[in-house]
Amino acid sequence: MPPILQRLQQATKMMSRRKILLLVLGCSTVSLLIHQGAQLSWYPKLFPLSCPPLRNSPPRPKHMTVAFLKTHKTAGTTVQNILFRFAERHNLTVALPHPSCEHQFCYPRNFSAHFVHPATRPPHVLASHLRFDRAELERLMPPGTVYVTILREPAAMFESLFSYYNQYCPAFRRVPNASLEAFLRTPEAYYRAGEHFAMFAHNTLAYDLGGDNERSPRDDAAYLAGLIRQVEEVFSLVMIAEYFDESLVLLRRLLAWDLDDVLYAKLNARAASSRLAAIPAALARAARTWNALDAGLYDHFNATFWRRVARAGRACVEREARELREARQRLLRRCFGDEPVLRPAAQIRTKQLQPWQPSSKVDIMGYDLPGGGAGAATEACLKLAMPEVQYSNYLLRKQKRRGGARARPEPVLDNPPPRPIRVVPRGPQGP
Repeated sequence: MPPILQRLQQATKMMSRRKILLLVLGCSTVSLLIHQGAQLSWYPKLFPLSCPPLRNSPPRPKHMTVAFLKTHKTAGTTVQNILFRFAERHNLTVALPHPSCEHQFCYPRNFSAHFVHPATRPPHVLASHLRFDRAELERLMPPGTVYVTILREPAAMFESLFSYYNQYCPAFRRVPNASLEAFLRTPEAYYRAGEHFAMFAHNTLAYDLGGDNERSPRDDAAYLAGLIRQVEEVFSLVMIAEYFDESLVLLRRLLAWDLDDVLYAKLNARAASSRLAAIPAALARAARTWNALDAGLYDHFNATFWRRVARAGRACVEREARELREARQRLLRRCFGDEPVLRPAAQIRTKQLQPWQPSSKVDIMGYDLPGGGAGAATEACLKLAMPEVQYSNYLLRKQKRRGGARARPEPVLDNPPPRPIRVVPRGPQGP
């Protein structure tokens, strides 16, 4: 019997309580879709990955303690969902915000361990929005925690911020006709440093990373260099949103995870009607000039990202990213039908999958489950596309039940931040 069939036979004998739903054999891959409890997964560990470990490097166990700094409008919600699902599969504790903080750790205040719900401490995983504070995070997270974050090209990120937070940020609300071009022509006419949610209108990446978003590298180049050093001291990986799949390959390798651990569905995406199809070059230059600190951070870490890809072997990283995309498409078709598409919230019948809408002018899309699904496979597909607010609430309820005695009355925070705006999905809802 060929060795690979022997391995499959051995694996089958070990799965007395598992139901194999799909087996796909190819010339270079073996993929299993397994129904086990609430887990739906491909197992690429049954075949050699395109980027094998370094020669003479012994196999490592999966790393289980991860802190993800979820920056704004950088595909962070999708990374968060990957981490939430990994934590659930491995029965790990996820740090979640105190109810007074809503679903963020009292952002935009500096992070404090007091913002973490007591039923979710001590945690293995942290992945909700916060403003970075190294000392407080190290006080909360266990030794050996791997810190990662993600950045996005500043012009594209700023267009997304301007659209998404147009009803939050006073600087954006002041702009006639909600014109991004008008704001970037004379940002000082609309921007007021220090007012609530001002950080969404100026160097948001720098602010999220704990920096002073009012500093300008043109006036103080040493400040940008110092902020870069601080980030490099803490974060083992800075991912790049424009190269999301390659970033996940590096994340998988850093944490010794399997490819199936980083499969994903795109979350919190705007409809095409809610974003610019392309940012004109002059507008992009103006956005980078206004957000010069963010631009300096992005340019540095984009360069270091590609040096890291080169060390891993660019060809094999690209092959593995391609394998990830192919496996992702199979999973999306399995969960959401032969032609999986993002839908407006009003067209999503499954309540747990309806994304909240930041304003009446922005449509946030999501996936919906085909009718008639049931069981663990459906549950796994539900988690794959579950928006941040619903998943956070679900995990908090689950961890409070698991905590037993820890699920006591929750303390009230002193001086909680103003509650973020919450808008329910618009239009008629399904049953």
